[in-house]
Amino acid sequence: MLVVVALGGNALLKRGEAPTAANQRRNVQAAALALAPVAAEHRLVVGHGNGPQVGLLALQGAACGMGAETYPLDVLDAETEGMIGYMIEQELGNLLPFGRPFATLLTMVEVDPADPAFRNPTKFIGAGYPREEADRLAAERGWVFKLDGEQWRRVVASPEPKRIFEMRPIRWLLEHDTIVIAAGGGGIPTIYEPGADRKLIGVECVIDKDLASELLARELGADFFVMLTDAEAVYVDWGQPTRRAIRRASPAALARLDFAAGSMGPKVEAACRFASRTGKPAAIGALEDVARILEGEAGTLVTVGDDQFVFGD
Repeated sequence: MLVVVALGGNALLKRGEAPTAANQRRNVQAAALALAPVAAEHRLVVGHGNGPQVGLLALQGAACGMGAETYPLDVLDAETEGMIGYMIEQELGNLLPFGRPFATLLTMVEVDPADPAFRNPTKFIGAGYPREEADRLAAERGWVFKLDGEQWRRVVASPEPKRIFEMRPIRWLLEHDTIVIAAGGGGIPTIYEPGADRKLIGVECVIDKDLASELLARELGADFFVMLTDAEAVYVDWGQPTRRAIRRASPAALARLDFAAGSMGPKVEAACRFASRTGKPAAIGALEDVARILEGEAGTLVTVGDDQFVFGD
């Protein structure tokens, strides 16, 4: 079975943790322990988030001074794909039989320059600033800021992923029993410049990693698409005494509910896309439950079928 797993950013850096290399290494070790049994039984492709890491690199670049320009987001995405992929490869390799091949691919993803998201940037990245500092950075760097709680944070566009350029090498690697880490952080956002030569360039935006991983899973013909986070399932009435875990649902049933755009919303949308377009299962759940999720014993399973919910504890 071919399994595509998307590791949430909080699987690599817990909420509230300092973004140190030691903290990230410890969390990757925990992720590797959960994924190793899956890799031993199935072909495996791993995607991952990178929001905290990109935010840290952008902040470091802005603090550098000496007239240095901050690296654009496509370059920061490439940097974090390599860094996080290295850690995942090493920690999984320490648990699996010697000689099992790994490959981390810098994955370029095409987006549409006419995507409406470019006219309304909404994706928060990086640190928060007081209003005066945000105004200064906006004037100096052309950044857009919006209020997030009591501080102002940079926002960037989050357009739809349209095409993953590295599909051929990913398929070749899977045919040779390689564990592939790809489309990290949603991939490196790219567009074609207008003109006859169609030159490919990077673009300043962030692609949602769950939607990019869904596209990757669908293009690969994956048998199972799993998004792993710090929640054991999708809930209705989240944060309320009446909350209930959804254990099984169809895309049509989930479409009747609203989920937070900044957390569970993209995961539910990605799961519904995969299930409805392929007829195969998608799931959302906790990292430590991944083996049980694949057996249908944990998490929220999204499948085409009866237009109803099955609730659990």
